[in-house]
Amino acid sequence: MINKSDRVAITGCGGMLGEAVHEVFTDICHVYASDIDVNVAWLDRLDVSSSKDVAKYLAKVKPNYIIHLAALTDMEYCELHPEEAYATNTDGVRNIADYAREHNLPLLYISTAGIFDGEKDEYNEKDIPNPLSVYGKSKYAGELIARDLPKSVVIRAGWMMGGGPKKDKKFVNKIIKQLQVGIRELNVVTDKYGTPCYTHDLAKSIKYILEHELYGRIYHGACQGNCSRYDVAVAIVKYFKLSNKIKVRKVTSDFVKETWFAPRPRSEVLTNIELKKIAPHLTRDWKVCLKEYLREFTKEIN
Repeated sequence: MINKSDRVAITGCGGMLGEAVHEVFTDICHVYASDIDVNVAWLDRLDVSSSKDVAKYLAKVKPNYIIHLAALTDMEYCELHPEEAYATNTDGVRNIADYAREHNLPLLYISTAGIFDGEKDEYNEKDIPNPLSVYGKSKYAGELIARDLPKSVVIRAGWMMGGGPKKDKKFVNKIIKQLQVGIRELNVVTDKYGTPCYTHDLAKSIKYILEHELYGRIYHGACQGNCSRYDVAVAIVKYFKLSNKIKVRKVTSDFVKETWFAPRPRSEVLTNIELKKIAPHLTRDWKVCLKEYLREFTKEIN
């Protein structure tokens, strides 16, 4: 059980997921949030790729729990800068894990559906990863480091949605921004499949797992169901009642390969068997979560 006096260190807390995790934990314990990008007042600066900085910061904070969100997630950037990707996504985990091991602390690590090769239609927690991209390989290497700890928790996240207009750098906000500028036709990939992951639900899952000390396990942090990017775009247009004004056109990955050139698996569909066993209320349908999330963009579209 997490007590009011406990200290929780959250790395990479300045992004989409970090905001939701900070919101969930800030009322139940002492939160020490850090990020390499200090974009809000409650963040400390921490570069997890620096072993000295990590050791110094954690020694000062003296956490009871560590939630490691920090990662370099731009797949194209990772493909062009592999050394930097591994420094953050792999060595960064090692730096955090060294402290956690020395002090016998729980470490919760966020991995990704991108560690699979997409040869199967869907993946459960026991399937063997085979990442295709530099991003996926560096994240899986970090996952293996985290899993080696006695009090580890690994959650593989699906297609992330959350953060709202200011922090969402993923697919939903990219579609929203196109609608804002009055585009009349959206070209959306239909040959890649995945499972959306709502940051607010994932943050609640993180809290539940740590509170119940469910260590040494792998979970899939994803909504129920699966879809293509096209399906998500159609749902967004329909939500804002723009179906008669906006045409959503199906394209293949080849249409966008010059911009999105990092290798991506055909399927990143996650089945969250283990999470459903312990907290079925936290595995809602992706369409329900998307509708809830899109309320944050009503003002932008209007």
